[in-house]
Amino acid sequence: MTVSAYDGIRELILTNALPANEPLVETALAEQFGVSRTPIRDALRRLEQDGLVERFGRGVRVRELSPEEILEIYEVRETLEAAAARAAANRRTELDLSRLAAIHEEMLALGENLDERVALNNRFHETLWQASHNSTLQESIGRLIMRLRRHPHTTLEYPGRWARVLTEHQEMLDAIRDREADRA
Repeated sequence: MTVSAYDGIRELILTNALPANEPLVETALAEQFGVSRTPIRDALRRLEQDGLVERFGRGVRVRELSPEEILEIYEVRETLEAAAARAAANRRTELDLSRLAAIHEEMLALGENLDERVALNNRFHETLWQASHNSTLQESIGRLIMRLRRHPHTTLEYPGRWARVLTEHQEMLDAIRDREADRA
């Protein structure tokens, strides 16, 4: 399967194979991906809209997120996640509810492995977004999350945070089950 220039460059950025402030040269990228410069230009425009690259002088480089921007992203994510939880409480199906509950049960049974905790927590949140049945909301949250993938640190590393996550998820799940949007 051929990877599009956009997907390929995005993955290189998100895995830090192309680090922050790295200049992106159209001709070199075109050669790397075996395409003309036009798909590279299109990919770079899309990546700029995603907030992953920026123009500087006459070129383009991988954009660096400041600690303040990372905090701003989390602030916006918190607002969007609250909207998703409210929408899920109003629109959820029994299937949505059972998926969320199953993931939460897996989380409760999980050991100390941080990578597994992160993966299941992400799956819970993605399932919550889907339960909102609001594609615009899902897309907006997804774009924010994508920008954070370059920064692998997680609050789940902090002592006591996992227990709090489990409690918060249970409370959210209960509110969604009861269709109490404000509580969710």
